Amino acid sequence: MAKADTELVSYAPATGEEIWRGEIDDVDDAVSRSRRAWPAWAAKAQGQRIELARRFANEVRTDAEKIATLIANETGKPMWEARTEVEAVVAKVDISVQAYAERTGRSRHDSALQGTSALRHKPHGVMSVLGPYNFPAHLPNGHMVPALIAGNTVIFKPSEKTPAVAMALLECWKRCGMPEDVVQVVIGGPDEGKALVAHPGVDGVLFTGSAQAGIAINRKLAANPGKIVALEMGGNNPLVVTNTPLIKDACALILQSAFTTSGQRCTAARRLIVVESMYDKLMAELLPLARKLLVDEPFADPQPFMGPVIDNAAADGITDSFVALMTEGGKPLLPMRRIKPDEPFVTPGIIDTTNVPDRPDIELFGPLLQVIRVPDLDAGIAEANNTRFGLSASLIGGSPDDYGRFWANTRAGIINWNRPTNGASSSAPFGGIGLSGNHRPSAFYAADYCAYPVASTEMEQPRASIAIGVKE
Repeated sequence: MAKADTELVSYAPATGEEIWRGEIDDVDDAVSRSRRAWPAWAAKAQGQRIELARRFANEVRTDAEKIATLIANETGKPMWEARTEVEAVVAKVDISVQAYAERTGRSRHDSALQGTSALRHKPHGVMSVLGPYNFPAHLPNGHMVPALIAGNTVIFKPSEKTPAVAMALLECWKRCGMPEDVVQVVIGGPDEGKALVAHPGVDGVLFTGSAQAGIAINRKLAANPGKIVALEMGGNNPLVVTNTPLIKDACALILQSAFTTSGQRCTAARRLIVVESMYDKLMAELLPLARKLLVDEPFADPQPFMGPVIDNAAADGITDSFVALMTEGGKPLLPMRRIKPDEPFVTPGIIDTTNVPDRPDIELFGPLLQVIRVPDLDAGIAEANNTRFGLSASLIGGSPDDYGRFWANTRAGIINWNRPTNGASSSAPFGGIGLSGNHRPSAFYAADYCAYPVASTEMEQPRASIAIGVKE
């Protein structure tokens, strides 16, 4: 990504070629237009808003291969993975319709002489969606569709690293017949993002990204309780392995958890916590399998497991982190390598940090997995909780009683058994605790922060009297 004073440019991580170039947008103008568009959009029947969302899904379906190719080019992720992201964008519409009905439905109760009590939900107004680069279509779409169905207008500020994907989605919204200015894309960098967060004309901020940026948003809006804020942040996610005879299956789950999307998922496993009795046999299978993972450009044949990380700065950062852990006493089990010095291709790195004092509790966003040996499952649970984050955690192996203990005592918003830490379902809530979120889970629960409940008592005619405390 390169940026001039008034222009933004994105580049393909795998080749360095220019993908997209465009002017940086005026935030004040976008908010003004969104506010003007909101009353008419909110006044539309819910069925009309849902119909437009379904037309959008059809437009994305029509352009599926084109959008997937753009995602692969602009993020570097393999084409097979880009296609699954487009599928998730399409599926999100029906899931959001169902979620809105279940989470924010209407109800009425007849109270005879006291009239009728009613519960309905209203949109907040103008919602700002701040999107990440790792899932430039799916993750912002997970905020946008529920917000639009609820009757909000949306201003989407994509990552400055992936603006082209955002513009492709906007084109689909335009073609489906969406009224003008109900959905807008604001092109820009951190300054434009900060302006949207602080703008008095924005009623809600829906953010997906790093804990550092999320904390800054939370701090900025701490004195403004009227603005809804939903923060999806990262994780220092634990994957705990206890006794299991299925070593090969366990290793496949570990590699899927740690290295899918080149480790650039908020739910990626960062810490592999292994019961000591499993360590040697697990490493004997895991390390050879990890060496076989293909790292290549998105359109290579055969398709790679991993593409590049997003840019050279990210590649430098994750390789420097590997070296820093070694310097602190970590034992490299699978050294991380830069395949090409001028391009951000990084091989998976696995390092034993059991003996590293004061292991850094940070999200190392890339294909780096720390291994920590523990004496037993209880120690594994304690180590899993040794973090300020709390997004995703998984247990591999063990009995139902072991999983029951793991589930009850592990602090995370997503807890799995014999499944990867990543790959969460849009049909379930998605969110974490601690530095991973602010108790506003998204996915199926996104409807909760896209509309607010209004309780009413209603009678067709006024009927009241004062029976006590009145002079004769």
